[in-house]
Amino acid sequence: MKERFGKVAVLLGGTSAEREVSLMSGNAVLSALRDAGVDAHGFDPVERDLHVLKEQGFDRAFIALHGRGGEDGTVQGMLELLKIPYTGSGVMASALSMDKWRTKMVWAACGLPTPRYAILHADSDWDAIVAELGLPIFVKPVHEGSSMGATKVTEAGQLKAAWELAARFDDLVIAEEFITGAELTAPFLHDRALPLIRIEAPGGNYDYQHKYFTDDTRYLCPCGLPEAKEAELQALVMKCAQVLGCRGWGRADLILTDDGRPYLLEMNTSPGMTGHSLVPMSARVAGMNFTELCLSILEDARLG
Repeated sequence: MKERFGKVAVLLGGTSAEREVSLMSGNAVLSALRDAGVDAHGFDPVERDLHVLKEQGFDRAFIALHGRGGEDGTVQGMLELLKIPYTGSGVMASALSMDKWRTKMVWAACGLPTPRYAILHADSDWDAIVAELGLPIFVKPVHEGSSMGATKVTEAGQLKAAWELAARFDDLVIAEEFITGAELTAPFLHDRALPLIRIEAPGGNYDYQHKYFTDDTRYLCPCGLPEAKEAELQALVMKCAQVLGCRGWGRADLILTDDGRPYLLEMNTSPGMTGHSLVPMSARVAGMNFTELCLSILEDARLG
């Protein structure tokens, strides 16, 4: 494995609001790679500058950073300059996918289904937003993941407070039409979609706590859909990744209404790799254990 991959940096931690999750993801990947005989080393950009990667002779980087400063194209750009191949999407796709607003604009322009939305500001007409999108409304920071700063608004009077919470995390806040239906997530690896996962969180509240720190959320994989319907959604996911320029691996989140209509929510180009994470869960159903998944992702590390 040392000859195959060389010296590998597992980038973890970082400065984003998702630092805690990234540390869990990165340490899980690091352990798996080491168990497989890879010369892997943890590397936290908070502790060392990235240029040290070149100085210390690293040959590849496995990006297990989440959120801004790791999933938004900045680290990818630095690795391009250092000429160190890295896992996952490139600079453009990473930056675009991290921006929920511009992701939705690209999808809509390509005719892909996504919920209606509005950008919120301090002087927004809250009543007009409610009239346009209806209730409930989902409010979230444009550049955060893991449900950081997100709120499900069920009454018009809650909208301003939801904006204020999201604005603590990001200058740009989006309000999204709330689509009722089955919550699904669709990982992909290289050029194929993995089995879909159906998520059933308590009260339909799939927040930060239920994602990472409780066992109350149910994950159904296989998801229970007819084979033809799952294949249709998998094709949609590969299309939505393609138009954003994604590569390597990732995960799209979507809602499927009771009458069978899908709505794309967002794209994750550096998904979680924790004990509660969804890509490893789907990969297991596809016949791939965690170590095999990590090695497959690492195998695809590249520049450009």
